[in-house]
Amino acid sequence: MADEEAARAARFGARAVLAAIALALAAVPFGLLLFLVEDRWRPLLHVDDGARDDLHAYAMRHEWFVAAAKTASFVGSALVYWVVFGAIALWLVWRGRPRTAAFVAVTMLGSALLNMGVKAAVHRARPVLPDPVAHAKGLSFPSGHAQSAVVAFGLLLLLAWPSLRRAARVAASVAAAALVLGIGFSRVALGVHFVSDVLAGCALGAAWLAAMTAAFAAWRREDAAARPRARPG
Repeated sequence: MADEEAARAARFGARAVLAAIALALAAVPFGLLLFLVEDRWRPLLHVDDGARDDLHAYAMRHEWFVAAAKTASFVGSALVYWVVFGAIALWLVWRGRPRTAAFVAVTMLGSALLNMGVKAAVHRARPVLPDPVAHAKGLSFPSGHAQSAVVAFGLLLLLAWPSLRRAARVAASVAAAALVLGIGFSRVALGVHFVSDVLAGCALGAAWLAAMTAAFAAWRREDAAARPRARPG
């Protein structure tokens, strides 16, 4: 029993270390993007403005493109996430997994609050276009849709991972990445975000998910270590 608990604690510790490394790797590109946006680095502005203008011109000529982008944007909306993850949290509580339910709820809610705080601090205006094909309220940096997509689909992968076989894990990872890319692209295609907003949202979402995973792993590890060990008969 003691050996089993030690092995479990070691696994939790290894996951926490990996999550901390992932946090550092994700935080670096976000910090770099924030610096470049604040510094108004010309090459980045050129990418942002070029993508905005080119995609808007294409969208004005192709209604199907706008419809597809709006559909992807709705899939990545807060309404969809609150319904889906609210149901998942309730199901986890019903299955006797309240700590995992708390992990899901805190990770999703915390991500939304973090995005609001960073947007308020950076205070970057959204793109301005003639005859826009879509409208969005609030500020621009980082993209809430991109950040939420990384957190949401990352969470789904974490929850499903233990029950998936190798082929299913690969398929699920590819699907999650495609959804994140599609949702992020849709925000630029609709002219409501810059490319740098989306990239920053993805980086911040990855950093937040890594931080919460590390915190949850440490919490479980401490709880496992605090349990009284069964004495041999």
